[in-house]
Amino acid sequence: MSTGKINVQTENIFPIIKKFLYSDHEIFLRELVSNAVDAAQKLKTLASIGESTAPIDKLQVEVIINKEAKTLTIRDNGIGMTGEEIEKYITQIAFSGAEEFVNKYKDTTAEANAIIGHFGLGFYSSFMVARKVEIFSLSHKEGSTAVRWECDGSPDYVLEEGTKTGIGTDIVLHIAEDSEEFLEEYRISTLLTKYCKFLPIEIKFGTKREFVGGEEEDAEEVVEVGKDKKKKKDKKEKKEIEVDNIINNPSPAWTKKPADLTDEDYKKFYRELYPMNFEDPLFHIHLNVDYPFNLTGILYFPKLKKAFELQKDKIQLYSNQVFVTDSVENIVPDFLALLQGVLDSPDIPLNVSRSYLQSDGNVKKISAHITKKVADKLEEIFKNDRKDFETKWEDIKVFVQYGMLSEEKFYDKAQKFALLKSTDGTYSTLEEYAEKVKPVQTDKDKRVIYLYTTNVDEQHSFIETAKNRGYDVIVFDSPIDSHYINHLEQKIENTSFVRVDADTIDKLIKKDEAQPSKLSDKEQETLKPILESIVPKEKFSVVFESLSEKDAPMIITKPEFMRRMKDMSAMGGGGMNFYGSMPDMHNLVVNSNHPLISKILNEKDADKQKQLTKQTADLAMLSQGLLKGEELTKFIKRSVELID
Repeated sequence: MSTGKINVQTENIFPIIKKFLYSDHEIFLRELVSNAVDAAQKLKTLASIGESTAPIDKLQVEVIINKEAKTLTIRDNGIGMTGEEIEKYITQIAFSGAEEFVNKYKDTTAEANAIIGHFGLGFYSSFMVARKVEIFSLSHKEGSTAVRWECDGSPDYVLEEGTKTGIGTDIVLHIAEDSEEFLEEYRISTLLTKYCKFLPIEIKFGTKREFVGGEEEDAEEVVEVGKDKKKKKDKKEKKEIEVDNIINNPSPAWTKKPADLTDEDYKKFYRELYPMNFEDPLFHIHLNVDYPFNLTGILYFPKLKKAFELQKDKIQLYSNQVFVTDSVENIVPDFLALLQGVLDSPDIPLNVSRSYLQSDGNVKKISAHITKKVADKLEEIFKNDRKDFETKWEDIKVFVQYGMLSEEKFYDKAQKFALLKSTDGTYSTLEEYAEKVKPVQTDKDKRVIYLYTTNVDEQHSFIETAKNRGYDVIVFDSPIDSHYINHLEQKIENTSFVRVDADTIDKLIKKDEAQPSKLSDKEQETLKPILESIVPKEKFSVVFESLSEKDAPMIITKPEFMRRMKDMSAMGGGGMNFYGSMPDMHNLVVNSNHPLISKILNEKDADKQKQLTKQTADLAMLSQGLLKGEELTKFIKRSVELID
């Protein structure tokens, strides 16, 4: 037996490690299991080049709980260590990193994720949950002697000959009183599933019971059925057996070649990633890059709802199949966070700070590459099967719009496949739509006017009026459309977007020819006070327009600028919060050419004139959903009286 002292200045590294890593102390299991997997893979490599004769047919990592002894063991049958290797890799290298950590962080606070691994502390993360750690190891090298190492987190350790008979290493954690949650099977099972679900070596955690048999098999006995002779079918008896509980899939889909996978394989892997998501994804992108950085993965396009929802099934980031995080905000652009799937890159360190991610060159390159691949995939689907792409558009348009708003390079590519949907259900690209409406919807100032609706049912009368003029109306009903419209106006020259109910149709698209008014200015001045008396002045402005006799006698409109500013304020963007607190303002547009308006003007009975005016204005409000409560009740009662 030999003893030694680690050359560090502090008397006990354990409480310091625990202090600074406590918020993330479950990470110890990932570190220790990852180390065990590495040991198994190293043995496989040495065997493949003829430098080891140890068996590699059943490489495995096992996690064992002993509640009575209060120990948690991580066992592997990998490369193992000699006494000299334990001295080198456990006491010298790891503790020198630990010393650097102590000197740097003993008087400060730091992000937990910036510490483990970065300072060579992977193994020593075990002291976050253990009062004492033992190592039992036997090297694969011929003639090696088993060794045992022990340390309680102080600079003192014991290294002696051990009794282990099988090649590999056991890390035995004597769990501390305040960490006994890690002796619970459910807790360990959850962590193994979270961090080790796709590690490349089998990970065993206890056993489970399975039923086998029960299927039919041919028996020797032959029975006659009519004229036919048939073998009698016997049913095997179903038996319950005990099998290893393997918690991981060592060969996940993203590690395979796309040519070796079917669409069903991709869907199966999606369900493996998100077992509680019962909807299949729309499509996927398989990433496989080895220059100028290493990146593999599969990204899925889920069906996005029109309303933004907190994405519970996020992109998962791995490093060599070791789970790192599902907070990928600093690794992929914000709009890509709406996707799901897996990214795996050894070029992204296991434990790094957010500020590091934002400034790291590899991370920026990875982000740009993923953006390009996503845009290329969408363009490919659009070109190869436009009809199928159009059927998926409603599910992906929020994603595409968000990308066009937030990433200039994505906009440049996406304008080729971003679609505009008309109220008749047809789809057009931005370029196609411009060509479609330019001849008809260009106003007298040579600006092309894009009419749109946010609700086909509520704005139906305005849509029909526009159609009667030969105009087209786009449907914009996603939560970010107000921002998207502003962005398109900046990008597309000589173009304005106006909601179809923002004004009368002839004012939305002004032409050179103007219709004459049947009411003189004096007659309009006579009628205006009567109209103003039946609507709240603080909410409505009365204006006269010389429209077609076929148009409604009165129309309620909401000015485009004010409505759009309020919509953007509701979405929380662009310093528009001021507009959100302002009251809604509408225009009561009076059609001076409609016969009913002339009838109101010429009505001699003041009460009847007011009643007729009120009824007409209420009809306009009803068409916009503005008639509610007591006013709606009065309108219904008045309508019944008029019918009688």
